[in-house]
Amino acid sequence: MTAKTIAVVGASPKPWRDSGSIAEFLSRKGYTVFPVNPKYHEVLGMPCFPDLAAVPEKIDIVDIFRNPDEVEPVVDEAIAVGARCVWMQLGVINKHAAEKAEAAGLDVVMDKCIAVEHRVVMK
Repeated sequence: MTAKTIAVVGASPKPWRDSGSIAEFLSRKGYTVFPVNPKYHEVLGMPCFPDLAAVPEKIDIVDIFRNPDEVEPVVDEAIAVGARCVWMQLGVINKHAAEKAEAAGLDVVMDKCIAVEHRVVMK
């Protein structure tokens, strides 16, 4: 899959949160990044959207920074907006949500850091 757009669900402007630093990393690598978090209007100088439906472009990857028990509604949104992949970050494991996404035709990555994997693949 060739991804161009990545929605980072759970993005945070707090510098100690991985979601913000990874969103920034992905943006520096040339991806169009859409922070998604209803708590914020802006993250790292980028407009932040309340949910996936509000993102103004087609989403290739939905990168999820949520607790495992909060993943299924995000997967439902990803399916509804026609995303191509859901990526559950390191430590985020929800097999039922993964099966639901796969059944809907989405690629699924679970319990892996997208930044680490990008570095490995792009060597």
